[in-house]
Amino acid sequence: MSEINIRRKHGKSLPEARKAAEHLASELEDDLDMSYSWDGDVLHFERTGVKGQLTLDKTDVAIDIKLGFLFSAFKPTIEKEVHKFFDENFPV
Repeated sequence: MSEINIRRKHGKSLPEARKAAEHLASELEDDLDMSYSWDGDVLHFERTGVKGQLTLDKTDVAIDIKLGFLFSAFKPTIEKEVHKFFDENFPV
């Protein structure tokens, strides 16, 4: 099993950060058929072969993704897309 762990400052209010995270969740659901749910300020998402969570606090956003065997080959591409999303939605 392969993992992706990224943490960075978000420079937004918590409601703004949650709105950006909800945008990510919506894209994951639409594009990759992932299901998601919120537990406080933690967004859990999953589909067959991928499971993860995005955690928000007042200053930081963190994403932890576990990739199953088949998805581990796509780790560099997925990691690149996460950084791109963070750059666009959580600029410092």
